[in-house]
Amino acid sequence: MRQIARRRRGMTAALLTVAVTGSLMTGCSSSGGVSDDGRGEPPRQQQVSGGRSSPAPMGPVLAVKIDNAPEARPQTGLDQADLVYAEQVEGGLSRLMAMFATRLPNVVGPVRSARESDLELLRQFDMPTFAFSGAQHKLLPLIDKAPLNPEPPEKNPSAYFRADDKAAPHNLYLRPQRLMQSAPGAAALTTGFHFGAAPAGGTPRTTHTVRFPSARFTFTWSAERQRWLVAMDGTPTVTTDGARVAPATVVVQYVQVSDSRFHDFLGSNSPYSQTVGSGKAQVLRDGREFDVTWRRASATDGTEFTAADGTPVNFATGQVWVVLAKA
Repeated sequence: MRQIARRRRGMTAALLTVAVTGSLMTGCSSSGGVSDDGRGEPPRQQQVSGGRSSPAPMGPVLAVKIDNAPEARPQTGLDQADLVYAEQVEGGLSRLMAMFATRLPNVVGPVRSARESDLELLRQFDMPTFAFSGAQHKLLPLIDKAPLNPEPPEKNPSAYFRADDKAAPHNLYLRPQRLMQSAPGAAALTTGFHFGAAPAGGTPRTTHTVRFPSARFTFTWSAERQRWLVAMDGTPTVTTDGARVAPATVVVQYVQVSDSRFHDFLGSNSPYSQTVGSGKAQVLRDGREFDVTWRRASATDGTEFTAADGTPVNFATGQVWVVLAKA
C-alpha cells in the first residue's frame, strides 16, 4: 500500500526531473584523476502539474552521500544531480546528498559516510539505492533495517575506486552504472515539489548566503545563465571537469537541528536535521526570493512548499538545491 501511495503522490505532485577503513583501498582500483564525460547538459526533468500524470519510474532513485570538506573539492558529477541536499555534520561542517534520477554520470564523488538524518530524508523515495562509504557502527543496523537498498563499497567493491589526486578519505569515487543499469526517470523523485511559472511577488535578490557553524553556502544569481551560481566557503563551486554548479532553484529550509544518538570517531556528536514537520523556508528562483512555509506530514511524504495563501510554490525547471539550515 505504501508503494501505491507513493506512486499516486508521484503522479499528482510535480516532480524533479562510509567511514571506509584503510582495508578498502586494496579492494578498489585507482584511476588517477577523475572525470565525467557527460558535462555541459542541464539535468533532464519532466514537469508535471495539475491533472497531468508522470510515467511510473523504471527503478529506484540513486542517492549518493558526497564529501564536502575543502580537501574533497572539486567534486565530480555534482552538476548532473537533479537534487542536492546540504546538511550539517560534526564540527559544524557540511556534507551533501545528491539525488540522480534523469541521468547517471560516469563518476560521482568523493563518496563519504552516512548520517542518521539521511534515513528520514530518504524515506520519501521508494526503496532508493543509497551509495555511501560506511557509517558509525551503531548506525549500520538502522541502515540495514531501513526501506532502502544500501550499496557501500564492501557490498559492491567493483562500483568504487580510489583516485590518486586526493588523499584518503577524500578520494573514494562511485561508478553509478555498476549499481543500476539506467536512470529511473523523474518520476522516481517523489519529493512533492511543484515546477512551473514563478509565483507572484517575491523580493529581488542577487545573492543569498547560508551559514553553518563551520561552513558557508553562497548563491549568486546569474541573469545570463538564468541560474544560481554556487560558492562554498567563499570559493566558486566547480566540478573536476570545470563545470560551474548552478541550480535553477535554491531552497533554504529551516529545520530543527539537534544532537543525534551517534558520534564520530573523535567523539563529536552527529547533528540530526529533522525534515518531518513544518517550518519556514525561502525559495530562490529567477533572481527573486520568496518566503514560504514547508510541511512534511510523515517520513513517507514529500515536502510541500506553500505561499501565505496556501497555494503551492512552483520551482524553476532544472537542478534544485535544498540547504537544511538550523531554525
